[in-house]
Amino acid sequence: MLPWITVDQTRTADGTVLTLARRGTEWEVCFDGLVLMSSRAHGSEDDLARLAFARVPQARTVLIGGLGLGFSLRAALDILGPRGKVVVAEQSPSVVDWNRVHVGGLAGQPLDDPRVTVRVGDVRERIREARAAYDLILLDVDNGPAALIHGANAGLYDATGIVACHAALKKVGALAVWAAGPDDRYVRRLQRSGFDASAVRVAPRPGAGGRKHVVFMAVKVVTRRER
Repeated sequence: MLPWITVDQTRTADGTVLTLARRGTEWEVCFDGLVLMSSRAHGSEDDLARLAFARVPQARTVLIGGLGLGFSLRAALDILGPRGKVVVAEQSPSVVDWNRVHVGGLAGQPLDDPRVTVRVGDVRERIREARAAYDLILLDVDNGPAALIHGANAGLYDATGIVACHAALKKVGALAVWAAGPDDRYVRRLQRSGFDASAVRVAPRPGAGGRKHVVFMAVKVVTRRER
């Protein structure tokens, strides 16, 4: 079996080590040695976009939190119309550079698409500054609300973070959140904050058995005042 080769490595502001590694045609991004994403299994990242657009098919403005290897972005671009716009918020400038230099071909060079704008920084900042700006918000940050690797990301999934997402969405908008596993408490928080929310089990790759990932789908509920 071919060995894993470290292609590049960077240290985040809090000291976390991010590693880009390759074995043959396979790629991984690791967070202090833990695999965050892999090119071997990205079916659930594709489903993140597919499920979101199924709920808001006319979506033209999209915010994606987390670039990763670019699979969620590619899936969104393949559905989005020619006049649509996607803002990608990625915390690590190295992850953006890796996509441009090393792994962009995995998802068809999504950052070269003129509909894409990359904003390096915390997606929470992009959410907080927005008011009814997006049709869809897709979050593929960390391992989801119940399996955090980086504790600072908890603020994205707590009540305050959910309310901010609600405010950032247009009247007919939806939030889709990728997660490694289920979290009933997160679904209830979404429902208490004005979303029609549910958890959808999705496969890491087509035909995969065993453990499944989850996409939390939360559609903004329109009140009588907003109609």
